[in-house]
Amino acid sequence: MVVGGCAAALLATAAGPAYAVDNLPPKQPLVQDLQSGGKACATGDDAPYVSEPPRLSALLYDPEEDNQPAESSPVKGEFEAWWTDGAGVEQRRTHTTRTLRSGSRHYWTMPDDIPANTVISWHVRANDGEANSAWSDEGDGSVCSFVYDDVSPEKAVISSPEYPDDDSWTDGVGVYGHFSMASPSDDVVSYMYDFVGGSPRTVSAEHPGAAVTIPYLPLGSGYDRLRVRAIDRSGRSSGDSYYEFLVTSGRAPVARWKLDDPAGSRSAAAETGTAARAGTGVTFGGPAPSGTGTTATVGLDGSGHGFLTTDAPATDIRKSFAVSGWARPAETGRNMTVASQDADEEPGFTLGLRNQETGPAWSFAIGDATVSGGAPETGEWAHLLGLYDAETGRARLYVNGHEVGTAAEATPTEAAGAFQIGRARGAVGYRDRWHGDIGDVRVHDRVVVPDEVTELALRKPRLLGRWSLENATDGTSPEQSGGAPLRLGAGASIYRDSDGPCRPEEDPDCPPVPPALVGQGHLSLDGATGYAAADGPVVDTGDSFTLGVVVRLADSDPARPMTVLSQAGEYTDVFKVRYEPSTYSWQLVMPERDEVGAPEKVVAQIKSSEGGQERRLAVVYDDGTDQIKLFLDGSIKATASLPHGLRSTGALQIGRAKAGDGWGEYLHGDVDEVQAYSGALRDRDLPFLGTGTDFCPC
Repeated sequence: MVVGGCAAALLATAAGPAYAVDNLPPKQPLVQDLQSGGKACATGDDAPYVSEPPRLSALLYDPEEDNQPAESSPVKGEFEAWWTDGAGVEQRRTHTTRTLRSGSRHYWTMPDDIPANTVISWHVRANDGEANSAWSDEGDGSVCSFVYDDVSPEKAVISSPEYPDDDSWTDGVGVYGHFSMASPSDDVVSYMYDFVGGSPRTVSAEHPGAAVTIPYLPLGSGYDRLRVRAIDRSGRSSGDSYYEFLVTSGRAPVARWKLDDPAGSRSAAAETGTAARAGTGVTFGGPAPSGTGTTATVGLDGSGHGFLTTDAPATDIRKSFAVSGWARPAETGRNMTVASQDADEEPGFTLGLRNQETGPAWSFAIGDATVSGGAPETGEWAHLLGLYDAETGRARLYVNGHEVGTAAEATPTEAAGAFQIGRARGAVGYRDRWHGDIGDVRVHDRVVVPDEVTELALRKPRLLGRWSLENATDGTSPEQSGGAPLRLGAGASIYRDSDGPCRPEEDPDCPPVPPALVGQGHLSLDGATGYAAADGPVVDTGDSFTLGVVVRLADSDPARPMTVLSQAGEYTDVFKVRYEPSTYSWQLVMPERDEVGAPEKVVAQIKSSEGGQERRLAVVYDDGTDQIKLFLDGSIKATASLPHGLRSTGALQIGRAKAGDGWGEYLHGDVDEVQAYSGALRDRDLPFLGTGTDFCPC
C-alpha cells in the first residue's frame, strides 16, 4: 500500500503490525507565543523598551498529525535578529537552541554588544531535524521588535502648593495636599512613591515625559516625607528624590455648639460660628454621656418648637466637611434629624435616624447619596459623624467612632441656607423633628481623619475597682482605692512570697513553689470550695464594661471546666469566663436568656494549652458597637456580636459559677489583679491590664 499526505499504512510483518507516518514540518510560531524580555511581541510604536539585553522566547510545536507523543516530537528553535547600525549598515545575529519536546518554550539571551536606543527586530522558526516551519513573521505573522535602553531616567522634581518644603508648619491634618512629580527625562512613564509609614504606590503618566500630580491626606501631625522614583518605559528607575514637609494638627471646627448652656436659656452659645436660637420645645441642662468631656445637653420634645437654628449656613457643603454630635433618641420608630443645613425646599445634608425595612438605623444623607448603619436604641447615647470628602466624592458615616454602612458616591447641591439642629427642611416647612437629647454639635470644613473620629467618640472608661489580692484581713481582701473588698470563701487564701516555709535560693532541699503571680502575693483557690466574691454586681453588664484578671491553673491537664470570673443575673450567670479542658481553650459563656435552665452558648473562645502558665484574661463589652471580646495575654482576642447585654443583679464571683441552685466549676489555681471598669477599654490598652502597674485608659 502506498502512503501519501497524512494517511498512514499498516505494514504487516511476521513480527506483528507497525506504523509508518510521513513527517510534517513544525508549526509556524504564533505571535502571541513570542516575548521580548518577558514583554509581548510588538513592533512599530508599540515595540517594548527593555532595560538590559533581553531574553527572547518562543513556544514551538511539532504538528499533532505526526501521530507521536510530545516527547517523541522534538524541535529546536532558530532565532534571527537584525538592526541598522549608525553607519546605515544592516547587522544580523542568529542563534539555534537545543532540541526540546514539542510545546516547550525556547530562549535566546541577546548578546551584550547589541546597540542601545536602536530598533532591533527578530523572528523565529522551528526545526524538527528534517524540516523547518515558516518564520514567525511570514503570512499572517508579524516581526517582533524591541529597543534596549541603557540610560536611567533623571530624578524627579517634586512640588506642592499646600505643603512647601521650606521648614514651615503648614495646615494640616485632614487637609489634602497635591504633590507634583516631574522628571527631566522624556521617556518616564510612571512614578513610584511612598510617604512615611505608607506602602509604596505607583502612578502612571498620561504620556511619556508627562508630569503627574497625586493627592495626599495627612493623617497625623509632625514631620512627613515623600520619596519618589521615576520609572522609564524600559523599567529603569531613577535615584530617590525626597520632599520633606511639616504638618500641623487638624484645625478646629468652623462651628461648634457645646449645648451645655444653663437651664432656661433660649439660645445656644457658639464656641465658634453663630449662636443658635432655640425653640420653646428645647430644654437646656440635660444629662450628658458619661466618660466624655460633655457636661450637659439639650432635650428636644419632637414638636414643631423643638429645634435650634443659626439662621445662617455653617459651611460650604460642596467642599469637604464633617458634622458630628452626641445623640440619644427618646424613640426610634420614625425618621428624626440631629443636624442638617437648608437648601431650596430640601436639606443639603441630614445626619440622624432613618427607618428602613430592616428597622431603624443611623443615617447620613447628602445630595443623591445615603449611608446608613448601626442600630439606634431608645435611651442610649451614640456619637454620630457624617463626612463628605470632596477629593474622593464619597460620603461616609461613623457611629461611636467606627465606620458603618458603605461609603457612597455623592454629588452635593448648593446649600447656603441655615444650619439646623433637630429638624430638616421640607417642601412645606420642616420635618423629621428630633425627640430626645443632643450634645456637642461640631462642623469641620475639612476631612476628620479616623483617629480624630475615634477621639471625638471616646467614652473614657472609669475604674470601678482593682483588687491586688496581696493580703487579707478577717476573710476579706481590700480594694486598692478603698472601695468594697472581696470576701474570701472557704478554701480560699492569700499566698505571699514571704509565707513559704523555706527559700529555695537558701536551702537546696526546699521544694519549689510557684512565685506570686503579680507583686508579692495572690489568691489561691483549692478547686473544691475556694472562691472570692464582691457584695454585689461590680459592672453593669447591660452597658459597656471591662473586666480583667490574671490566672494560673494548678493542674497541667484539668479534668473538668473551671470558671475564673462570673456575674449572675436573677436566675443564671449573665457571663462566665472559664477554662474548658476538652477543647483546650478559654471560653466566654453566656446564656440565651436569664431564665432557669436557659441554654448556654460559647460566644468567644481562644485555644490555649495551660500547664501552669500565667494568663491575663479580659472581657470587654462595647455597647456602642454591640460587640463583646475575650482577650488572652493582651493581644489574642475573639469577638462576638452582642446587640443587647443582659442586666446583672448578682455579685461578681472569682473562682466559681452558678450550677443549678448552687455553685460549681470551682477553680483550682491562683488568681491575681482583678480589675473592673465602667466602659470599654480600647484594644491598645489591653496589654497593660493585669501587669500590676497603674495606667490611664485615655
